[in-house]
Amino acid sequence: MTAAKSRMIDQQGLVELAVEDDVRESPRFNDDIAPTEAKERTWSKWNIAALWVGMSICVPTYTLGGVLTAYFGLSVGEALLAILLANVIVLIPLTLNAFPGTKFGIPFPVVLRSSFGILGSNVPCLVRALVGCGWFGIQTMFGGLAIHLLLSALFPAWAALGGVGEVIGFFVFGAMNLYVVIRGAESIKWLETLAAPLLLAVGIGLMMWAWPHMSMTELLAQPPSRPEGASVYGYFFAGLTAMVGFWATLSLNIPDFSRFAKSQKDQIVGQILGLPLTMFFFAALGVVLTAASETLVGQTVADPVRLIGYIDSPFWVIMAMLLIIVATISTNTASNIVSPTNDFQNIAPKLINQTRGVLMTGAVGVLLMGYDLLQKAGVVSQGVSLEQMYSNWLLGYSSLLGPIAGIMAVDYFLIKRQRLDVPSLYMDHQAYPAVNIAGFIAFGIPVSLTLLSLLTGTMNWFYDYGWFTGSALGAVVYYVASRTLASSPQAGPVPLMASEAARQP
Repeated sequence: MTAAKSRMIDQQGLVELAVEDDVRESPRFNDDIAPTEAKERTWSKWNIAALWVGMSICVPTYTLGGVLTAYFGLSVGEALLAILLANVIVLIPLTLNAFPGTKFGIPFPVVLRSSFGILGSNVPCLVRALVGCGWFGIQTMFGGLAIHLLLSALFPAWAALGGVGEVIGFFVFGAMNLYVVIRGAESIKWLETLAAPLLLAVGIGLMMWAWPHMSMTELLAQPPSRPEGASVYGYFFAGLTAMVGFWATLSLNIPDFSRFAKSQKDQIVGQILGLPLTMFFFAALGVVLTAASETLVGQTVADPVRLIGYIDSPFWVIMAMLLIIVATISTNTASNIVSPTNDFQNIAPKLINQTRGVLMTGAVGVLLMGYDLLQKAGVVSQGVSLEQMYSNWLLGYSSLLGPIAGIMAVDYFLIKRQRLDVPSLYMDHQAYPAVNIAGFIAFGIPVSLTLLSLLTGTMNWFYDYGWFTGSALGAVVYYVASRTLASSPQAGPVPLMASEAARQP
């Protein structure tokens, strides 16, 4: 008796996979990275927008204006313009790479199997997962500090714990984040939808509180820190590249969320509504509050958690810390746990399910922040803050992900022409190779040039504008290599969906 074969079914433009034994028994399949069914695609444009509001309102976003003025030599006005423009630019790969997730219901690792191969997809997946785990550790540090300050305001004796209290807060906060993701996509949807309007309201309230205590005219008139007479363009585009790199990771794994969208229109409109203006507003809030902190608390404080800690009223400290905790959870769960969880599952789907992937993400995040935790606990002497080192490293590391974004878009739109053989993406030795050489050539060349520029000091422009140069070169090389090597499954016919087959004469 011949085993039933899985079929692709067109559900009004969204493709659903009718899973049979051929796919279900494959070592490349489990229920957690399976294509979503049509009935599971319930996220409207407002849910997608809320997702981006929840991810954008966080401590790192708050500090972006200060980073651009202090380290990139921009004025306040130039910094805010760079942030707004960068988030408009990053919408392009975000919306393009969301398409296969929305149409076929497949997560990021499965999308990558088309361009890097069934087994080869693990390389870019693990590159992406490491970034996510690192950011998970950093955001959990912020959340742990907020929990420590909250408990210190509620129970004065807790404050005496000092760094040990922060370490305890780290593990409590991390466990809260992991629990949300283990509960599944609907739990994340509920959290983001609840948090988004609350966080926006609080942000507006903070802006109104700080505005009378500073002069925006004087702030915008402050001269930039770059050398006098230096051209603004080099500094501006370097800062712009860094800001695009801020969401370089999500421009890759956006299918992890778009697979739950109701339609392509919902994912496009939702991202346009939720990302650019939220990032601009919260970065501007950071600039305004930092400028006003001298008047508010008697010294300049760029860290919002520390700034709130200076407030004399225990009630407002408690309320503010609760909101910081909500904001950081809404960011951390969606942007830093979901992708590594799926990426780890891609290694061995039959052995690693969603729960195990979440726990692996948490464990790697703790290991990456282990030295910082030992410093806070007083086990080792205070030295360099790895929290700060990782922040700088991860922003630079994210720029290396540009080629993957370009490769994904070219593969789906130009090579596969928006047609994927979904059953074969979950099986070995079918339409897709174990390793797609074209993908690795296109990834390796721009990464090698970026590292060469960084290590030798030559071709500085290639590193300074790394996300743009990497994504463009990766896209071009992938297209040429795919056509030259004829390594893509498009060299053979992609099986018709059930609805298409029924229309054939």
